[in-house]
Amino acid sequence: MLAQAEHSPGVSILITWQPELLDEVSAALNRQVTKLQRGDLARDSLERYGAFVLVKDMKQAIEITNQLAPEHLHVQTRDPDAIADKIQDAGAIFLGNFTPVALGDYAAGPSHVLPTGGTARYTSGLTANDFLRCSSVMSFTARGMRHLAEDVVRLAEKEGLTGHAASVSVRMGETKLPPRPPKKPVKAAT
Repeated sequence: MLAQAEHSPGVSILITWQPELLDEVSAALNRQVTKLQRGDLARDSLERYGAFVLVKDMKQAIEITNQLAPEHLHVQTRDPDAIADKIQDAGAIFLGNFTPVALGDYAAGPSHVLPTGGTARYTSGLTANDFLRCSSVMSFTARGMRHLAEDVVRLAEKEGLTGHAASVSVRMGETKLPPRPPKKPVKAAT
């Protein structure tokens, strides 16, 4: 929690289903913050952006964690893998006592450009793949196209994209183009 708080501002949240842990962690934070070079900033950050969340069980802890979608998630339990398997939304997950977030920041290898502010619900950290271009390549046979043609024509017509529909119908041997929507009369400028 202190490592995140010293970013100032840095959000530090402890989620636990062990009530006695809250007092122990609070006492440890108060002792250790005085030893930090940026201790005043870390204390301010903890007071403004820190939180202790007491939940009823592991399941609720996982639900809340996924809702928060943290940039960094440190899972420190007897079986961190059991929790990590259920986390869907976190930028980077650090498992166990010997995997502090600082290892990921400086040496372990994952990107240090991670989704913040809950954006891990829909995006990932920056990777080398973000600098690559990729294209989709499709190749249908006549039979494959025939399998999808009716649905494609129907969807295109519903959108009013008769050229799209015709590009499929023509290839299916239907030379008649789909009907055009009625033209709106053009008013002459006066």
